[in-house]
Amino acid sequence: AEFEGFPETVIKCKAAVAWEPNKPLVIEEIEVAPPQANEVRIKIVATGVCHTDLYHLFEGMHKDGFPAVLGHEGAGIVESVGPGVIEFQPGDKVIPLFIYQCRECRFCKSPKTNQCEKGWAADRYDVMASAESRFTCKGKKILQFMGTSTFSEYTVVNQMAVAKIDPTAPLDKVCLLGCGVCTGYGAAVNTAKVEPGSTCAVFGLGAVGLAAVMGCKAAGAKKIIAVDINPEKFEKAKVFGATDFLNPKDHSKPISQVLSKMTNGGVDFSLECVGNVGVMRSALESCVKGWGVSVLVGWTDLYDVATRPIQLIAGRTWKGSLFGGFKSKDGVPQMVKAYLDKKVKLDEFVTHNMTLAQVNDAIELMKHGECIRTVLSVSPQ
Repeated sequence: AEFEGFPETVIKCKAAVAWEPNKPLVIEEIEVAPPQANEVRIKIVATGVCHTDLYHLFEGMHKDGFPAVLGHEGAGIVESVGPGVIEFQPGDKVIPLFIYQCRECRFCKSPKTNQCEKGWAADRYDVMASAESRFTCKGKKILQFMGTSTFSEYTVVNQMAVAKIDPTAPLDKVCLLGCGVCTGYGAAVNTAKVEPGSTCAVFGLGAVGLAAVMGCKAAGAKKIIAVDINPEKFEKAKVFGATDFLNPKDHSKPISQVLSKMTNGGVDFSLECVGNVGVMRSALESCVKGWGVSVLVGWTDLYDVATRPIQLIAGRTWKGSLFGGFKSKDGVPQMVKAYLDKKVKLDEFVTHNMTLAQVNDAIELMKHGECIRTVLSVSPQ
């Protein structure tokens, strides 16, 4: 063996493969190659199903983004490591990350951003996968969605995209920190920088929106207005700290006008957690002039976003957030600790528990807005 003590076995395991866009996923036996230099092979214990998985399958549908193993909100245990990996060892509890943190590039070295020059997101955000993959099935290369692919019993990830977490953390809860909860919470506290005593509006009350509500509350907002066309979400939003509720369907006027009237000219901070360019415009226009800040949190890359220039000339700020502005390897372990210290809620996001074999049922639930988060158990611990 070339590398004494490094595993060279190919693992055969179950994964949910998206062979083509707009079709159900298929549970297949796939081959997972050994980790190469600087890579970590992870046994996935649990994964959430996030709307971005559905976006790739049903909306983005980029032909070069298939076949792929979806899933990017997971947690697991290191099975083996490739040459050059010293930070991780077999048995470590980890969360794979869809944003790298190489610690070397100009972005990583700046406190202003959590972007990184490495990884799929740097130049392949359209197909949402790297060109390289450690997966094969029936003789074909299978792409690794968002560099993670957590709808598989095993996955191989570069060590720059893995966070080592507290060994006492329950993986079927902290998996949500791999995407949705960090994304929403961080959008409020890191990107919007919500201030104590402020008024906030959160558009869209899925997991990301509810996490944004939780972030607004943690930052000390005094009024948090939850906006959604599904009033069944309002009870949940109350649990996370929402103080007021608005269903745009109950009003004939545009929601921005309703909010403006409610808040003496508009909110201080708004967060768009849907991924809909029309809602993005409403969120911006719901902000107060002079200092209102609106943050785009929902992932979409299909249409232009628009507003009248006067909206910005009047002093509003429009900004976006990826993964809540958290530098991934630094932020995720901190959020896991915050959960264990009971400063952040996770259990309340989980409405359904299923197995990997039921992934298509989980997708249907989310498609019809009938869940907040379904957590799939992937491999037994």
